[in-house]
Amino acid sequence: MTTSAGAGRGGGRAAVVAGVGGYVPPDVVTNAELTHRLDTSEEWIRTRTGIRARHVIAPGTATSDLAVAAGRRALECAGAGRVEAVVLATTTPDRPCPATAPEVAARLGLGPVAAFDIAAVCTGFLYGLATAAGLIASGGAGRVLLIAADAFTTLIDPGDRATAVIFADGAGAVVLREGDAGEAGAVGPVVLGSDGGLGHLIEVPAGGSRQKSSGAPAGVGEEFFRMRGRETFRHAVERMAGAAHTALEEAGWKRGDVDHLAAHQANARILAAVGDRIGIPAGRCLSNIEEVGNTGAASIPLLLAHSATAGRLRAGERVLLTAFGGGLTWGATTMTWPTLPPP
Repeated sequence: MTTSAGAGRGGGRAAVVAGVGGYVPPDVVTNAELTHRLDTSEEWIRTRTGIRARHVIAPGTATSDLAVAAGRRALECAGAGRVEAVVLATTTPDRPCPATAPEVAARLGLGPVAAFDIAAVCTGFLYGLATAAGLIASGGAGRVLLIAADAFTTLIDPGDRATAVIFADGAGAVVLREGDAGEAGAVGPVVLGSDGGLGHLIEVPAGGSRQKSSGAPAGVGEEFFRMRGRETFRHAVERMAGAAHTALEEAGWKRGDVDHLAAHQANARILAAVGDRIGIPAGRCLSNIEEVGNTGAASIPLLLAHSATAGRLRAGERVLLTAFGGGLTWGATTMTWPTLPPP
């Protein structure tokens, strides 16, 4: 089933991007370093994934540390000292209970604001956009800090070539304010979908109530992230492209109106296939996967922050966003990039 949320064609109250920020930890792991412990080569990693390097957290670093850094940069970009809510999209909370967002809000000095986590794996940022847009549309908040952060390497088996070469750590954030649906930065209709019948394609089998209530210990390696690559590839391309087409229709855009495609940075082959399926030339597809890898929920906001900083994304340009993740979940939306100070 697919639902949509956000500003439609008819105008009215909308969530408008007022600031953006991104953060990756300083420690970098290159392809050459991975070849020392994995049965692979630099060429195999590069040609299969498009990744040359990825950023990883240092021992003792948590998702909240990444989220605070990205959130602070987004607040500074927006010139905002306050928000009414903090939404954190993550698959790697600091601990199962409580949620990580309240700690992030406190460390940012935002006071007793509403703060909560949402989990939609790599689609988390788009689910967060729909959530923040709903808060603003309902009048529940006039300004929302949406952060997507993942310390994904804490879930990865370091000896698994299929996942260890792809996933990395990072955070991205946007400040959303109440505004008009017709202005630059307004979030368009957010198309969301899921298929829980295929949840086994992307999962961490152990650690949840299902495994713990069974009375049996976790099996060997079940505490690590697992992904069925071939099947995931097919569904990722189909779902991201399908959601993108729907988002274009609901926004009243044609394919030729799109200046940039900002797709979840899953791997280079998926990105190329999604661009081809939608009909967006490679030159209009934003990408930073070569330098940062797949950062989970952080992927899209980190891409937007990096692209804006590098001058690849300019005010007035039309952007199509689409993502796919575990659940299975997927989503897409549109926006015209606003005038912002340098992130």
